Amino acid sequence: MKRTLKDLASGGHIDRLVIRSMDLSLYIALAEVAGDECLITNNDGSTLKTRNLLDMKQAVSDLPFGELVLRQESAYDEMVGQPGKDGSNALEVGLSAEMYPTPDWQH
Repeated sequence: MKRTLKDLASGGHIDRLVIRSMDLSLYIALAEVAGDECLITNNDGSTLKTRNLLDMKQAVSDLPFGELVLRQESAYDEMVGQPGKDGSNALEVGLSAEMYPTPDWQH
């Protein structure tokens, strides 16, 4: 399922916003609403993608979301001699919604 930025901005609350790291420096965004995960697209229907995590945070900054996470899945287990896995090897890390968080030492 796909939803546009405009639709999500006006359509209520997003439970979780997932920024998915696809490959090196390519990011796409997914919205989790009521247990369903959908791909976020630009208003013209093209997939929202960026080459920079900060650019992605900027692109989704107007959306009403509760939790923001970065998800990375590795496709390299089999390449380094590890057996294939039936389950997911996804790693999720919580992110701050702030664009430029102030470091602790500056407080």
